[in-house]
Amino acid sequence: MEEDEVEEVQLNNDLERKIADVFDVFDHAGTKTIDIREVGTVVRGLGCCPTEAEVQEITFKVEDHSNPGNVRLATFIPYACQFLAEHKYEPATPEQLLEAFHTLDSEGYGYLTKDNLITLMTQAGEPFNQDELDEMLELAIDPHTNTLPYEYYINQLMFEPPEDKDIYKLSDIIEAEKPPPPPPTRRMSEFMAEMESEMAT
Repeated sequence: MEEDEVEEVQLNNDLERKIADVFDVFDHAGTKTIDIREVGTVVRGLGCCPTEAEVQEITFKVEDHSNPGNVRLATFIPYACQFLAEHKYEPATPEQLLEAFHTLDSEGYGYLTKDNLITLMTQAGEPFNQDELDEMLELAIDPHTNTLPYEYYINQLMFEPPEDKDIYKLSDIIEAEKPPPPPPTRRMSEFMAEMESEMAT
């Protein structure tokens, strides 16, 4: 494809249109391509919550090898539809978050201290970078007590999008509307063996 030629991408359903809309926000040149460094932002903009390692995996799968450092919309859409249909990178439910906080709060105080939270966010699991940490602390820490009252935080954090805005529910609808796959073709020998088996009984 010529460098200044814009690739036509056919969008077949609401899910593909939604993916394209988020992708287009980062397609600054209007060429149906984005910088590979924007992949994580696009995926998270769809309402997904991948880890950095998972973002790297997605990036590897969708990079345009004929134009390294870029991702084409035509390549990204089918891959995004696939991971959405599989419910990969789906956000945790409030119940899962509460269970995780209860595990961290082994004494059952109902909160975590700011220092404890900073240690967890920077030393356990996949560490937050400084910007991510600052953003979380600003939203999560009660400035009067310098603690994270996690039940209140979960309630503030949780937002149930309307069904037509939930990307995973939209994916489920699209998947349910697909025709069933054709039955597998059978070899003549399998057919004859079945016929012999039926005649023998």
